[in-house]
Amino acid sequence: MSMQRETRRLQIQPHDGPADSMLHRKDSNCTQDHCSQGGETQCPGPHLPEKISSAVTQLSPSLFVLHFYITEIDGCVYEVALPYDINDIWCHIFSLLPMQDAARAACVSHAFKRSWRCYPNLAFNMKALGVDERSCGEDEIVTNFTSKVDNILKNHSCIAIKKLEIVFRYYDDKVCNLDSWLQTAITPGIEELTVQLSTKSRKYYNFPWSLLANENGKLIQYLKLSCCAFSPTVGLCLKSLSRLELFDVNITRDQMGSLLHNFFALQRMQLKNCDNITCLKMPFHLQHLKYLEVFHCSSLKVIEIEAPNLSNFQFMGLRQVQLSLGVALQFKKFDMSFPGVVSYACTNLLSNLQYVEALSLCSRREIIDTPVLPSKFLHLKHLSVDLNAMTFSPTYDYCSLISLFDASPSLETLVLNVLQRKMLHESIVGDTSNLRQMPGHRHDRLKTVKIIGFSSAKSVVELTCHIIENTASLQCLTLDTTTGHPWHSCLTNYSGKCLVLHVDFLVEVGKGLLAIKTYVEPKVPSRVKLNVVEPCRRCHDLEPLS
Repeated sequence: MSMQRETRRLQIQPHDGPADSMLHRKDSNCTQDHCSQGGETQCPGPHLPEKISSAVTQLSPSLFVLHFYITEIDGCVYEVALPYDINDIWCHIFSLLPMQDAARAACVSHAFKRSWRCYPNLAFNMKALGVDERSCGEDEIVTNFTSKVDNILKNHSCIAIKKLEIVFRYYDDKVCNLDSWLQTAITPGIEELTVQLSTKSRKYYNFPWSLLANENGKLIQYLKLSCCAFSPTVGLCLKSLSRLELFDVNITRDQMGSLLHNFFALQRMQLKNCDNITCLKMPFHLQHLKYLEVFHCSSLKVIEIEAPNLSNFQFMGLRQVQLSLGVALQFKKFDMSFPGVVSYACTNLLSNLQYVEALSLCSRREIIDTPVLPSKFLHLKHLSVDLNAMTFSPTYDYCSLISLFDASPSLETLVLNVLQRKMLHESIVGDTSNLRQMPGHRHDRLKTVKIIGFSSAKSVVELTCHIIENTASLQCLTLDTTTGHPWHSCLTNYSGKCLVLHVDFLVEVGKGLLAIKTYVEPKVPSRVKLNVVEPCRRCHDLEPLS
């Protein structure tokens, strides 16, 4: 190999940069402008150098020094010396490969095998380890998985592990050596840790939090646990943790409070199916928290948020929770889903959502109509209201949503889902009475409206006509008479066939299409693009109504 080719090869930098570098001035005639007041040499301004040359010095079989000589226009020459260990370069190259590819490469030579021992990203899951659950019984799956992980960790220099992922849905505490794996792999250099388990016995794995105490947890930035239990520990050190995900973790209110007490860099938190928590408090010291997601925690009754910079909040549950929000919070995105959330948000949360720009409300049941709002969502631009249900209360007046639109003077995009599998509202088909008029409500910035599950319900048709007549800025109106799910269509799913729709639903689709033709289309101005979505006629028989 020529010196020129060797030089090019050694210009690859390790991901952490060179271990050390030196900048020397070779020409003593450099002008004063190139030097700092302290006498230290600095690189000249942003102009291009006159010439750059390089050379390589070999200090040992694996250690090299790459020299750059930078010649300026005025004759000054600077030398930059960058030491490189060729083993570090190979380790860096290996770190960029998927784990399976890195393991295969390690079989080629002893040099590659040494690099494999330093591989920093270990992902232990069925696919990565080549465990085929289709050809093995459950006991054999557990045994194969365990033996492969044992063998990898036995031959690995675990001090180099930065990312560890253990995903195993056949976890058996009598066979799997999970405690041993974590004790081996969790070292002061680890940055990401995932333990995602599942078990038929519903027995939670008692996660050893003590392993993250003192120095071992100081660099961890990402932690994801599933099907684990919380055990209190002292000296927990997670000062770098920025993302926390707890799925089906057996943790109580007080234990969660104790855990959050150790976090100061937390930016993103997800909590799902943690059914023992009754109250969740996000304290003020979580200054960096931007995103909070709480889904299906069945015992949760109260959420208190004092984290001052939280801007994105998402909640989904089967029942209403009490929200206590700090007065200084300025949400940008706010999503909530539980029965009655529309009236709850309009009545109780308006003062806390003054700065929200994207609001999503999902309710399977609204007992009362949407109330008139005492103040406004001044910054709201994108609104999604999902009232999708098997059947929705026939007494609910969809036109009451106008008060919500009216309280959003900056609204630009509206998505409304009124899908009912069985429509019980009064139908406009066959109704001889006039449509209601709601004058005095203007929506001057609304440009795009989409209504999913459009039906012949009279109040839905009246709401649609109201939007058309009172929105001079409207550009696009989409009326979707289907379920609205892309994977229900033969054009987008793998089966090549549409989801079978019940005959009663198809009858209502026909009524909805007739309502569009009779009441909506005549009111649509030429400047507005009207999109009408109907079920695929190749897969469904739609009887025309007139």
